[in-house]
Amino acid sequence: MTFAQEVISRDGLQRLGTIIEDGDDLGEVLALTLRTFLELMEHGVVSWETLSIPFVRKVVSYVNMNLMDASVQPLALRLLESVTLSSPALGQLVKSEVPLSRLLVHLQVMNQQLQTKAMALLTALLQGASPAERKDMLDQLWQRNLRQFIYKNIIHSAAPLGDEMAHHLYVLQSLTLGLLEPRMRMPLDPYSQEQREQLQALRQAAFEPEGESLGTGLSADRRRSLCAREFRKLGFSNSNPGQDLERVPPGLLALDNMLYFSRHAPSAYSRFVLENSSREDKHECPFARSSIQLTVLLCELLRVGEPCSETAQDFSPMFFGQDQSFHELFCVSIQLLNKTWKEMRATQEDFDKVMQVVREQLARTLALKPSSLELFRTKVNALTYGEVLRLRQTERLHQEGTLAPPILELREKLKPELMGLIRQQRLLRLCEGTLFRKISSRRRQDKLWFCCLSPNHKVLQYGDVEEGASPPPPESLPEQLPVADIRALLTGKDCPHVREKGSGKQNKDLYELAFSVSYDREEEEAYLNFIAPSKREFHLWTDGLSALLGSPMGSEQTRQDLEQLLTMETKLRLLELENVPIPEKPPPIPPPPTNFNFCYDCSIAEP
Repeated sequence: MTFAQEVISRDGLQRLGTIIEDGDDLGEVLALTLRTFLELMEHGVVSWETLSIPFVRKVVSYVNMNLMDASVQPLALRLLESVTLSSPALGQLVKSEVPLSRLLVHLQVMNQQLQTKAMALLTALLQGASPAERKDMLDQLWQRNLRQFIYKNIIHSAAPLGDEMAHHLYVLQSLTLGLLEPRMRMPLDPYSQEQREQLQALRQAAFEPEGESLGTGLSADRRRSLCAREFRKLGFSNSNPGQDLERVPPGLLALDNMLYFSRHAPSAYSRFVLENSSREDKHECPFARSSIQLTVLLCELLRVGEPCSETAQDFSPMFFGQDQSFHELFCVSIQLLNKTWKEMRATQEDFDKVMQVVREQLARTLALKPSSLELFRTKVNALTYGEVLRLRQTERLHQEGTLAPPILELREKLKPELMGLIRQQRLLRLCEGTLFRKISSRRRQDKLWFCCLSPNHKVLQYGDVEEGASPPPPESLPEQLPVADIRALLTGKDCPHVREKGSGKQNKDLYELAFSVSYDREEEEAYLNFIAPSKREFHLWTDGLSALLGSPMGSEQTRQDLEQLLTMETKLRLLELENVPIPEKPPPIPPPPTNFNFCYDCSIAEP
């Protein structure tokens, strides 16, 4: 800055400007002069608006020359870009003096630096233009196949795409999508004949076969009633569909999307509408309502109507690989929405939940920057509702740090202690005892019996109990079964008291709640049979009996309890490490010192 101020105070800029305007040397001297001039101006000491019109015209002539040194033109383009962005008046001069065809020539030269600076000036001119001028300029560029050239020769060129070019492609994409903003901000006009005809065309494409007309010979009232019913089937919330499209955004852009889908994918459109209009009312996916909300969603994801960021580079390659990219993206997305709706078995009440999942599917797939619409279609259809749930769970665990290797190692160390805690709880539950019902051959559940484990865990004590009586004290129970005599624990269909009951539907509940213990009685095998009062009691008793027999506790309840205890214990252990990142790998242990002379000699007594 100090050097720049000193040079400028000594008329350095004027001298450099004279060299540029004279243009006596079109080679290295001019290139160095332009570079020096640019670097001095970028300090911001002098405004770009102070440049003279003859000076700017001279720089424009360097851009428009055919035979020009390769090092000069990128610098001239860069200077004109800065002028265009900083001074509206001089920007208009540049716009009138530099034809778009000339910039296209520079873009098609296989010189990455020249391409980048030409794209920079092009986006600067587009940003400085009025909306109408910008639309005309972009129409000219697309007619001259700029999109195809960018897709084939810049995005997919052998050389890697630079950060600056990525930013300019992002700006070009944003400006092009910005052309949709007027339609997005414009509500439907109920008095517009054209818009009413478009709505009728949408209805006819779905419900009237080609060549047939609605309600031939019907009265006007009957015809209107039939139209209103078909618009309802089409998914509009009101019998007058214009009321749905009065909301902005998306305004008329939603109608444009629906019409594009019905005309360019007629079979998919008819299938969507007819399939959902024939479903049960609560499970039908409303096409029009979905299209309106989906258009809003796409506008948010693609930032339609938002000002361009000065640093962003997140353009989508498939935008340049497809004409009418926004409408084509809608066609893929509306079919995805219908697919997700069916996967979620959604009803009308779930509409917002479905839209949240579709937003996540689209956002995740767009973030992958697929190079073509077909690749986008493949990837987004592979991201099913089940896959979205799995990704959410994984991300939540990563966010909590649960999947970090040190945390997993800590959880493994905690497991034995916590399994011991669960084992202790199960045995205490057996000591408390439970009331069980006896199942007679006629399936009458009118008798109760009580069973519990003795406090020293050596005997199962049990006996009959009267209906309505409170559980008896263990010492009053007449029957006893030493734990040492138990051979095995049986569950479900392996139990003798349900094995011969058949496989009817009425026995299914018994299978899920039945368990037995086999034991030795006078050198014969006998059984003590149980029907648990609930699934939870079944898990607690089978776990407790397994623990008594030294077998693993493998119930679903144990898995849930262990996971809950592990999560709580892990969080307690890591409280002091909150907001401290935990590394994936432990830090390396430094090598041992070359000698150990620093060790303290314990034999020397201190005074």
